[in-house]
Amino acid sequence: MKKTLLALCAFSLLFAFSALSISSCKARSEAGGVSKVSGERVFKPEDLRYPHYGDNIEAVDYSNPDNWLAVGSDGTRDVDVFFLYPTSWRAGYGQYPISAIGNLDMRHQSVYYLKTRASAFETAGNIYAPFYRQLDASFVVAQRPIDGIGLFGGVPFTDVAAAFDYYIEHYNNGKPFILAGHSQGSFAAAAIIALYLRDRPDVYSRMIAAYLIGMPVPDAFYEVFTHVKPAKNADDLGVVISYNTNSPVIDGKDPFAYPGNVLINPITWVTDDSYASNELSKGGIIVNSDGTFSDAPHLADAKIDKSTGTIVSNVDREKFSSEPASRAYFPLGVLHENDIPLFYYDLRANAENRVEKWFAQYGGKK
Repeated sequence: MKKTLLALCAFSLLFAFSALSISSCKARSEAGGVSKVSGERVFKPEDLRYPHYGDNIEAVDYSNPDNWLAVGSDGTRDVDVFFLYPTSWRAGYGQYPISAIGNLDMRHQSVYYLKTRASAFETAGNIYAPFYRQLDASFVVAQRPIDGIGLFGGVPFTDVAAAFDYYIEHYNNGKPFILAGHSQGSFAAAAIIALYLRDRPDVYSRMIAAYLIGMPVPDAFYEVFTHVKPAKNADDLGVVISYNTNSPVIDGKDPFAYPGNVLINPITWVTDDSYASNELSKGGIIVNSDGTFSDAPHLADAKIDKSTGTIVSNVDREKFSSEPASRAYFPLGVLHENDIPLFYYDLRANAENRVEKWFAQYGGKK
């Protein structure tokens, strides 16, 4: 257990920032006691230690359909997509920093992300998305990295591991699958790959690809978890696809910038720093606050900046940066909130392509 926790520290610093996809959250604080609606707890002085990795934590019951955001639509496709939404809530003043599974803000905001992020992958497979208990971003970033990863390995990982295990045992039926997420959801998916799939090679062998978008994945991650491989082109299978997006100019520090990040260009699917113009892009989407969106052909360009380990795009930074309320975490020019929308149709086409490659290589239905 200690060895695993230390290994996870190879990317523990990342979670302190990947939990911060809160720019669209419209969280409301609940006053005092326990919410009769969501079961939300309020912090009390006796809460001196929060649940950590290795603690005996009871997972959410995923046999209860109310604990699923999406269950495979009609289930007719021969591939599944297991999607984990980004941070979709924030604790109110004095509130317990781990959400209840019934948190209304989280459930409402996760629907928004299902419509505007997970939908990029809906043509590739049946979408499965569990509700899972999340950590409050501001609480996590105040912790030491080792404590932050320990906290994430407590309640959130307990839930996502239980959800994924339930999905494999009851919904998957031996199908190949794609893992996908954004921000905190990508960190959760990374934990599934690093820990759950490490111990289940029979399941890992059916993973077409993992899209860990909006999470910086350093080279150390692959050095520690040697069973995981990064994507190197548009066609490889069983690999991790990851990137974070910035403008050329940022009014502050980008929390995701790290020169050792391993990433891929989401337009040309190369890992060098060659420039991809917006004319090469299959397009993105412009997202509205109600979860509706409009298509935007050839929206963004992209170039890997190896000095920062990020994708640089020349889109309008005023329009595509996170909302002003989140600028303390993501200053103007950090395009984290739009990592998926900017390259929505590039991601969709690539997921479809990898599915095609999967069945061409391994056979079976399609």
